[in-house]
Amino acid sequence: MSDFNFYNSENDGYRGGFGDYTDPIPTSGGPVAPDSKPPKKKGNAKRIAALVLACALVGGGAGVGGAALYGKLTQPESSTTIYEEERPQVQTVVNSNKGQPMTPEALYAANLPSCVGITVSTTSVNIFGQTTTSAASGSGFVLTQDGYIVTNYHVIEDAANDNSVDIQVTFANGDKYTAKLVGGEKDNDVAVLKIEAAGLTPVTLGDSDKLVVGESVYTIGNPLGELTYSLTNGIVSALDRLISTGDNVTLNMLQTNCDINPGNSGGPLFDSYGNVIGITTAKYTQSSSGVSAEGLGFAIPINDVKDIIADLIEHGYVTGKPYMGVQVNTVSSEAQRYGIPAGAAVEYVAEGSAAEKAGLQEGDIITAIDDTAIDSPSALTAALSSNYKAGDTATLTVIRSQQEMKLTITFDEKNAETEANNQIQQNTQQEQQQSQNGYYYQWPFGNFHW
Repeated sequence: MSDFNFYNSENDGYRGGFGDYTDPIPTSGGPVAPDSKPPKKKGNAKRIAALVLACALVGGGAGVGGAALYGKLTQPESSTTIYEEERPQVQTVVNSNKGQPMTPEALYAANLPSCVGITVSTTSVNIFGQTTTSAASGSGFVLTQDGYIVTNYHVIEDAANDNSVDIQVTFANGDKYTAKLVGGEKDNDVAVLKIEAAGLTPVTLGDSDKLVVGESVYTIGNPLGELTYSLTNGIVSALDRLISTGDNVTLNMLQTNCDINPGNSGGPLFDSYGNVIGITTAKYTQSSSGVSAEGLGFAIPINDVKDIIADLIEHGYVTGKPYMGVQVNTVSSEAQRYGIPAGAAVEYVAEGSAAEKAGLQEGDIITAIDDTAIDSPSALTAALSSNYKAGDTATLTVIRSQQEMKLTITFDEKNAETEANNQIQQNTQQEQQQSQNGYYYQWPFGNFHW
């Protein structure tokens, strides 16, 4: 599968006006139960050379990178409620007309109070000692009456990496709030924010599994960070597109011809019944041959991230993700010409990790996990994220000193503690090697922590 390349897009700023506004009657819905169905990861990906993450950048300094929700969180004191609504299945031969789709103007009026603009401001000092400010603008939507808001991870990535970065949330009626980052999941480009508010109008979540190609969809967002609360419409152009972000992450996306531009990132994609069935994320701008293209937008299906959002709200991170406690790298083509097999070459094993307990050593090359062949670090990442969870046991096929061997590993959970332990030990090891050898050789490839 070919990778998609992501590029940033700059603009002049976030200058949209709000004007007068009267809140309409909120859409109806009811509490939903946990959905344990895992995200689907299937489909085809065409080769595309340029795909723009729909996050508007101001000043050129902001970075870019994007869960089944249940009705009431398990904490007894929580009053957080998330709404989900059943909708008729679209008939692909003869429309039964038993359901009553909303007109675009009714859909907009009902959901405008639930849509927000998000601005992430960063202040830094340049090499000349001057203080500069830059910002990233995106979109989001209100999930609960008590202030939980969903957006793309790449919209707030600067805040995820730096606690001093400010996140502002703006509503169509002019209300502004400072938001706290509850949690983000870069691998799925999803983040949850929290503002101190009550009585907000939440969206109603739909069922993206019921979507069919050709049915109408709508999005409300902030293109260019300026044209605030714009409504665009289109159709579902395709389902289950596998899109590689270029950061060793592949996402299942639905394709739409809704106008999606920088600034739309994190906004809701609605079906014709007014239910959120996706998170607008990116657009295709150019083919591999340099031919420009329009009308090719991508959104994350809401069913794929409901469980993730629920985990972020309750725990601040996604639970159950497998973690080995290794750093791996690519086996170079030069090494392969000398008979070294392709795979995930182990550069570092964290003390006390699942990998160490399994017997993995630096210099090992992982060539398979159970029956799945591993020919690169990205293949190992894909196999782990698709097929395993914390606590699962697997058999690793490893090449050590030109001999094949089998190791049994039981995965730890990937969380801040296990990742920090891996990173701290690795930094210590590098410092020791630098002091002993005068330098530390690093492979000219990206590193992957698992």
